[in-house]
Amino acid sequence: MFCVKKRGQTTLEVVILIGFVVAALIAMGVYIKRGMQGRLRESADQIGEQYSAGNTTSTYTTTTGMTQVENMTAGGGVTTDIRRNEQRKSGNEQVSDFTTEK
Repeated sequence: MFCVKKRGQTTLEVVILIGFVVAALIAMGVYIKRGMQGRLRESADQIGEQYSAGNTTSTYTTTTGMTQVENMTAGGGVTTDIRRNEQRKSGNEQVSDFTTEK
């Protein structure tokens, strides 16, 4: 009779111990995640400044040219022949220096 109670008590102790371990791992997950994000941020900061749209200036000129021939017939019909459709883009882009304050 005592043997059966002892066996059930051991099983209950193991289940409670596993429950505490799982709860501790879940609670530590937040801190582990923050630690990994901190290390990733530190690595990114060592690489240098990241792209910032405010530090980029650009000047582009877009030129579009087209030759179109329209033929009108006596009955009021119009035929259109596009002979050339061309677009050119030229210019430059410059990224200004980053200033870092520590």
